[in-house]
Amino acid sequence: MAGRLDQGLRKDAAENRERLLAAASDLFAEHGLGVTLNDIAHRAGVGVGTAYRHFPNKEALIDELFEERLQAVVDVAQHALDDSDAWNGLLTFLERALYMRHGDRGLDEIMNNGVLGDERVSQVRDRIAPIITKLVTKAKDQGVVRPDFDQSDLIFIQLALSAITEATRDVSPDLYRRYLTLFLDGIRTDREVFTRLPVKPLTPDETHAAMTRPRRSDLRDVS
Repeated sequence: MAGRLDQGLRKDAAENRERLLAAASDLFAEHGLGVTLNDIAHRAGVGVGTAYRHFPNKEALIDELFEERLQAVVDVAQHALDDSDAWNGLLTFLERALYMRHGDRGLDEIMNNGVLGDERVSQVRDRIAPIITKLVTKAKDQGVVRPDFDQSDLIFIQLALSAITEATRDVSPDLYRRYLTLFLDGIRTDREVFTRLPVKPLTPDETHAAMTRPRRSDLRDVS
């Protein structure tokens, strides 16, 4: 009887852990990393004490969830680098990486802020930078981007597009693709014909709405 009871308790604990991870994953994606363990416990339908028994702090949850997501970004970058056509590789990386970040505010914040996350997350994130450097070098060697283009430029392009995504998410969620196209036409060496912009610009009213909407979630970081 005691063995069955222990087994039942272990099963309940495992289920609670999975519910907490699922709730954290959803909340981080929806609202970013400002959510608290209290918020996560409430979404998961478990007590706050249960949340703290499984995860001593929010950083432990970030470490648990985002290593795999960052590894997916690493894989996208490596796939882009392996493309024999450096321009296509650069385009593929930006489109896929931005799409991944577009749907996951937590991932976007992890990529934009080097101090977020624990050691495992930081190690995976740090593996991305050398691949990006090689990707930019390859594009310059093939003469498909302007010769003064730098690895840091690629980082800041993503940062700028992330800001556009966050500002216009509720007005025109795909607007970042318009500015991605403008950025790309600005760095390529072949510009006799400009690429068609995939998304229409915002109207003045939509622009005002995007620029004046609250930038932060109502969920406060008090964990």
